[in-house]
Amino acid sequence: MQIETIDLHYRGVPRVIAAYLIEGPDGPVLVETGPGSTLSTLLAGLEDHGVAPADIRHVLVTHIHLDHAGAAGWWAGQGATVYVHPFGAPHLIDPSKLIASATRIYKDEMETLWGEILPAPSDNVIAVQDGQVIEAGGLSFTAIETPGHARHHHVYQLGDVVFTGDAAGIRFPDSPWIDVPAPPPEFDLEAWKVTIEKIRNLDAVTLYPTHYGPTAEVTHQLDGLRIAMEEVVEFVGSLMDEGLDRDEMVQRYTQRLEDRVAQIGISDGLALALEFSNPKAMSVDGISRYLRKRAES
Repeated sequence: MQIETIDLHYRGVPRVIAAYLIEGPDGPVLVETGPGSTLSTLLAGLEDHGVAPADIRHVLVTHIHLDHAGAAGWWAGQGATVYVHPFGAPHLIDPSKLIASATRIYKDEMETLWGEILPAPSDNVIAVQDGQVIEAGGLSFTAIETPGHARHHHVYQLGDVVFTGDAAGIRFPDSPWIDVPAPPPEFDLEAWKVTIEKIRNLDAVTLYPTHYGPTAEVTHQLDGLRIAMEEVVEFVGSLMDEGLDRDEMVQRYTQRLEDRVAQIGISDGLALALEFSNPKAMSVDGISRYLRKRAES
C-alpha cells in the first residue's frame, strides 16, 4: 500500500487542500475530491502517478463541504462509487440546497472558488454508517462518525493511518500552528471533544488531515486542537460579552490570529494558505452561532 498526497493548489496557492491517492492491491482509491475548481489539478496529479480517471472506482469523502467534496458528483458521473456520511448523501445526489446555501455566502465568487458542482447519480452514492467497513481497492477502510466540525463528518481508518478531513484540525508541514475550522452551522465544542478522544483511541501512527498533509505527531495534533478550540470559543465569547457587532468581532479575531501567527513566524505563503483553508469570518460566525444556541438551551 502506498499513499500519495496530491496538492490541489486551491486558488493557485500550495498546501491549502490535499487529496489522497491510495494504491491498493486491487486498484487506486481516492480520499477527498476537492472542489470542482481544482478538478483539473487533481486529474493532472493523478496522471503524474499513472492513474487515469477511469481507474478510480472508489472515492471516500470525509464530509460534504465544498473544499472536500465539491467534485464528488463529477467522479460519480464517471462511474466511481462515492462513500459519504448518511446526512451528506442526499446533498451529493441533489446539491441544490448546498449550492443555494454556499451562494448566499460567496455570491459572485461561487464559480471562481468552487467551480462546477454536479449532482451525483444516486446509484453511485453509498451512505456509510458509523463503524462500517468499506472494501475498496483490496483495502479495508473503517468509517468513524466524528461530529464537531460538521454533523456529516467521518474519518476513515486504514490500518494505522487515519484520514481525518477537518476532525483533527488544520496544520501545515513544518509549522506547529494548529487551527480550528469552525464554520456555521454545525460547529459544536462538546461533540468535537468527544471526536478528538475517538481519534486518539484509534492508536494511529499517522494522521492525514485535508488541510494539509500527513503528520506523525498525533498526540501534539490532538492535544493542540483541543486547547485551540477551547481558546477560540472563550475568545469569541468574550467579544460577544463586549457587545461587539459581527464586523468588529471578525476584526478582533483576525488580529488575534495574526498576532499568534507572527509569534511562531510562519511564512506569508502559509499565512495565505491558512486563510484560504479556514476563513476567519466563517469561524467567527460558526462559534458565535454555537454560543448563542448553547445559551438558549
